[in-house]
Amino acid sequence: MARQHGPRRARIAFSDSAAKQLENLTSEAEIHALDRALVVVSVDPDVGEPIPGDTAGPQLREYADEVERVRLLYWVTALRTVVVAYLEV
Repeated sequence: MARQHGPRRARIAFSDSAAKQLENLTSEAEIHALDRALVVVSVDPDVGEPIPGDTAGPQLREYADEVERVRLLYWVTALRTVVVAYLEV
C-alpha cells in the first residue's frame, strides 16, 4: 500500500543580512523558537501577512509568533523557496 505524504515543504533560504542576524543567535531557546517559526512558514508560505509596498519587487510577507517572540520578513519565489530577509528573536 502506498504511503500518503502531506504537502511538500518549501525550501528556506536566507538573505545576506538575515544570515548575519542568524550568526548572532547564541541562545538555544532563540534557535529553537526560530526553528519552530521556520517550520510554520515552510509548511504554509502564505501564513504571513502581506506587507504593502512597491509591486516592482517580490511581495514581502511578515510572520509573527507572539508566543515564541519571533518575527520574520520574507518573500516566496516562483519555485516555492521562502527567502528570509529579516528576523527578530
